[in-house]
Amino acid sequence: MKKALALVLVILVISCKKEKSEIATLNTNEDLNTELYGNWVGDFVAKVYDTTSNFVYVNKINIVIKKIEGNKVFGQSIVAGNSRPIAGEFKQVADSLIFTMKEPGDKKDDGKFEFSIKNNVLNGTWFSNNKKQAVTQRTFKLKKQSFEYNPNLMLPEDEAYIDYYSEKIDTIVETQTDSTTVPETYYQETYRSAGDVITKINSSTKKLTENDLKNLKKLELEILRNTIYARHGYTFKKKSYRQFFDSVEWYIPVSENVDAKLTALEKANIKLLERFEQYAEDNYDSFGR
Repeated sequence: MKKALALVLVILVISCKKEKSEIATLNTNEDLNTELYGNWVGDFVAKVYDTTSNFVYVNKINIVIKKIEGNKVFGQSIVAGNSRPIAGEFKQVADSLIFTMKEPGDKKDDGKFEFSIKNNVLNGTWFSNNKKQAVTQRTFKLKKQSFEYNPNLMLPEDEAYIDYYSEKIDTIVETQTDSTTVPETYYQETYRSAGDVITKINSSTKKLTENDLKNLKKLELEILRNTIYARHGYTFKKKSYRQFFDSVEWYIPVSENVDAKLTALEKANIKLLERFEQYAEDNYDSFGR
């Protein structure tokens, strides 16, 4: 009887050790994947599209990997003002990790992401669920980029800030010196533009005054206000705003709503900027594309 009891105890001890070993192995495998967690950021480029439709050729996208459990993956896709949960699976093929992740599918812009991660680069293709969309495939090559709010971030000084979504067509009539010649008429595209004041004034750190804003154009006021939101990682729905931030290296879209993150100073400046925007005007000039 004693021998039988001792044998049972030995079996139980071995079984417990084996179970703990298996759990430890599983935990070790999970820990090996935590370096994949975070923001993968870069260009979301149209690959298959309807050339007769109106769409943005390149947007900035953030694919967030939040959790990996076994071969299951959970995350978020953030692009063009949309933040969507994504979920799927991954497997290891040679020295690459291959992922397939889907958005829920209850919105017309949802689709499927297929990508690999190798040498700290996330590379893949997005396929639209709706084949009648203007863009049905986009490609992306993303790099890991951490987000941290920094009120001192500024727009680059060496850029031309032109709102290419504000196109107006002006009719130009050239008068002739010869009164017998019919005047020549042609059409010229004109756009709103912002001066370098938007790279000088920091609307997140300086309390703005009426004197700071009274001579600014409407577009300049809009950019100063939206730079506050960009610093907090707001994802812009409006194409006319995205064009100024998507190409900026420090800008990472992380949220559809950052109101709770705004400082008291930023909130006060936003109110003042919005008040001036109501009455400000813009000049339209011609620019090369």
